[in-house]
Amino acid sequence: MPERWNEWIRGHWRIENRSHYVRDVAFAEDASRIRKNPDIVARLRSFAYNLLRADGCDNIKNARWRAALDIRAASK
Repeated sequence: MPERWNEWIRGHWRIENRSHYVRDVAFAEDASRIRKNPDIVARLRSFAYNLLRADGCDNIKNARWRAALDIRAASK
């Protein structure tokens, strides 16, 4: 039984570190001042995050920076 709990806890932190932490650091989600319909913008951030991950990006913040500097980087 303790092994099962350990797996569950590790799985939870994997999600936290892979998604939530990246969304806060790369997209500054916690600092967002959007108060009307913030869920729509959160979905857009998730969509962008998933596109970058599907493209094989390991560093989301760096990929966003490169895309901001060169629009062709975003269209690959």
